[in-house]
Amino acid sequence: MTESITPDVTIDSRGATCPGPLMDLIGKVKKSDPGTVVELMTTDTSSSHDVPEWVAKAGHETLDVVEHEDEGYWSVFIETTK
Repeated sequence: MTESITPDVTIDSRGATCPGPLMDLIGKVKKSDPGTVVELMTTDTSSSHDVPEWVAKAGHETLDVVEHEDEGYWSVFIETTK
């Protein structure tokens, strides 16, 4: 991550398997105002690419995907646009 992203909302889905992390994110995004920065924390490997695909299809923006290799999880940062 080249710059520090400060999320407005953090969803801790570590330990959940697909499609759990994505469903957690969708539920939160639907209730969020445009411009909300959301961090999804996930240990599910497929979420690191499935989530950005959904974000693009849903019309939002993926800000960054960060692998926390030592801790065994990813942080996916998105910004809601609608």
